[in-house]
Amino acid sequence: MRRYGKHTDEDDIRSRPNRRGNRPRTHIRPKHEDAAEGMVLTVDRGRLTCLVGGRVITTMKARELGRKAAVVGDRVAIVGDLSGKKDTLARIVRIEERSSVLRRTADDDDPYERVVVANADQLAVVTALADPEPRPRLIDRCLVAAYDGGLEPLLVLTKSDLAPPDKLLELYGDLDIPYVVTSRAELESGEAVERVREQLDGRITAFVGHSGVGKTTLVNALVPEERRRVTGHVNAVTGRGRHTTTSALALPLAGAGGWVIDTPGVRSFGLAHVDPSRVIHAFPDLERGTEGCPRACSHDEPDCALDEWVAEGHADPARLYSLRRLLAARERTDGD
Repeated sequence: MRRYGKHTDEDDIRSRPNRRGNRPRTHIRPKHEDAAEGMVLTVDRGRLTCLVGGRVITTMKARELGRKAAVVGDRVAIVGDLSGKKDTLARIVRIEERSSVLRRTADDDDPYERVVVANADQLAVVTALADPEPRPRLIDRCLVAAYDGGLEPLLVLTKSDLAPPDKLLELYGDLDIPYVVTSRAELESGEAVERVREQLDGRITAFVGHSGVGKTTLVNALVPEERRRVTGHVNAVTGRGRHTTTSALALPLAGAGGWVIDTPGVRSFGLAHVDPSRVIHAFPDLERGTEGCPRACSHDEPDCALDEWVAEGHADPARLYSLRRLLAARERTDGD
């Protein structure tokens, strides 16, 4: 074997031929300045259905993105075949900065957080007033995730023909959360659909709720035709484009300029990723009172400055109670 000294000439260096005949790998990535702008509508087994210029196309993530994953609602840059024709495939080469994220973990001990939806303006928490019984703790957790991720919450209460909404609404009255109450009869007549639609106009709204509350039924009533348009191009072998209960789905709200994002039914909503200091931003009347709090204050301890702030009349005591109830939701299980 030949050994090289300190003063070798370039001609003495033996280079290994590239047997594949392609260009050598480089760390310099293309900028794709001519890439088209699109929005991710749904993700299914490595294939992402996107909307580009009014066309629904199938894409995959470019290798250069590494482990960075695109989710429903993401604004992305796409290159390749943008015709939307059957069996064509384009590439997502860039994921734009997100304005908001709805995140959850499997449970409160799970360090891995999952981004469910990106760039939504609003989180509609759908819960039935009966059959199944409402789960206030799960609602609290969804509200915490909304405040933490930069989404405004909306309560949608279904099946009011089976139970009155007053008791549940009383729990959230001090949070000033907008709400819509619906019944089965109103849903069938379309009256409830129009009331919900008024809250969605011009906004991107993610719908969450556990199984049986009528979430997907409501979404189907809001966008009866669009679900088939997005999920209609299904490959019988790969299942590409098929929307299942394991993936979220974004659908345009006709005539209102908004979007509805249907998410899978949840059994739990882990909050291991939530920093309590971000939840306080949803309580501007209390946030100013935290200036005297000790470092890393949980806002539910003896030295918390919020007690004195409320006692001096700067905020309603009920608001402080609501804040602490939401923060405590992180330490409770999702069950009733």
